[in-house]
Amino acid sequence: MPCSAIFPKRVSGDAIPVHSDTDVSQDAPTDPSVDGATLSGSSTSELRPRDQLESTEAMAPKLRKVSITGYKSIREAEIELQDINILIGANGAGKSNLVSAFGFLHDVIAGRLGEHVARRGGANALLHFGRKVSPQMTFKLDFELNEYEAELSPTAKDALFFGREACWLHKPEYAQPYVEELGRGHLESELPSQPGIASHVLESLRSWRVFHFHDTSESAPVKQKHALDDNRTLRADAKNLAAYLYRLREAGAATTGSAAATAPNDLAGYRQIVGAVRLVAPFFDDFVLEPDRLNPAMIQLAWREKGSDEYFTAHPLSDGTLRFICLATLLLQPPSHLPKAVLIDEPELGLHPFAVHQLAALIRAASLQTQVIVSTQSVTLVNQFGPEHLIVVDREDGGSVFRRVPPEEVEKWVDDYAVGELWEKNLLGGRPR
Repeated sequence: MPCSAIFPKRVSGDAIPVHSDTDVSQDAPTDPSVDGATLSGSSTSELRPRDQLESTEAMAPKLRKVSITGYKSIREAEIELQDINILIGANGAGKSNLVSAFGFLHDVIAGRLGEHVARRGGANALLHFGRKVSPQMTFKLDFELNEYEAELSPTAKDALFFGREACWLHKPEYAQPYVEELGRGHLESELPSQPGIASHVLESLRSWRVFHFHDTSESAPVKQKHALDDNRTLRADAKNLAAYLYRLREAGAATTGSAAATAPNDLAGYRQIVGAVRLVAPFFDDFVLEPDRLNPAMIQLAWREKGSDEYFTAHPLSDGTLRFICLATLLLQPPSHLPKAVLIDEPELGLHPFAVHQLAALIRAASLQTQVIVSTQSVTLVNQFGPEHLIVVDREDGGSVFRRVPPEEVEKWVDDYAVGELWEKNLLGGRPR
């Protein structure tokens, strides 16, 4: 049953149109009210040689399950993931630690394990209650067709090394999964240097992104001038927002060359971003995106107000408006540009309740193309989703516990209350105890 049918109290506000990968007209209006889809061990038999494994079909990009032990507040957890995953729980329950685990793994496969550990106070600070309680941390990722596992142990100098690193390939014709051992005792991941299964795992992990748009201070990178050519992907703190928006708009106008193939989607994405911002900030007309006249290699975010010829930089924007611009750009960018998993910690920070409704619509739109994992404290945001989307986080016996909400647990309440209200009434858990 659709969520809208289950939760009559949910209010989604005005709809935001969703672009697709095909049949997008460059002349499509920017008005968000236009018609369209809206958002309210190894095998002993039949093992293939490594060169044949390399030529098998691409591994499933979506992460089905993540298992973690010994990391920060997570003593032991096995978490099943879906397209939309909304983490709710009390302060200190461990929501942000799950999000940070993905950031940790992103640094691991990028060859920055040593740097990551040093910046965060050493291995003892990352291990669950330190090395005396947790002699190692483990991560196991299940991508359906393949898996990745890393066991990390502390050194005498409070760094981390790999006790084991391995990949698996699951195929129906294999009696057991094919295991590819990547080594033991190394200080940085061997994934980037290995072909075969490892290359598929690496491709998926590299596309994960953890985004934080909390910094909207006067010195925030998003408000400063930035290199124009840093526009391939949106940065984790949106510091290259102007360059990325400029790329979408200018690529969308291309009629020849390689950019012409993606032009309709880039332009549609840009226009939908503008339309979404107009819903939340009706005074906003459009972005003013031009290379700096004194230094054409740089660009700064600027915008124009409706009914005015003057333009402004990002400095006069309210914190909530600027954060929503970043969120809209992330979640409404063309599907071909989206990371394979998007993780956002407390995206509702500073947003008006109406903007939170629109944020939920953006999350639902993005989930059609990628997995979205969101940590939130907002009842308003949770109200926009169904119980099947929730992961409730509690702290029990000193460790974070993650659980899905069984349908039978809430079936007698859902006709009268939205999910956020059930959480607020302490019927789901995720409250201080």
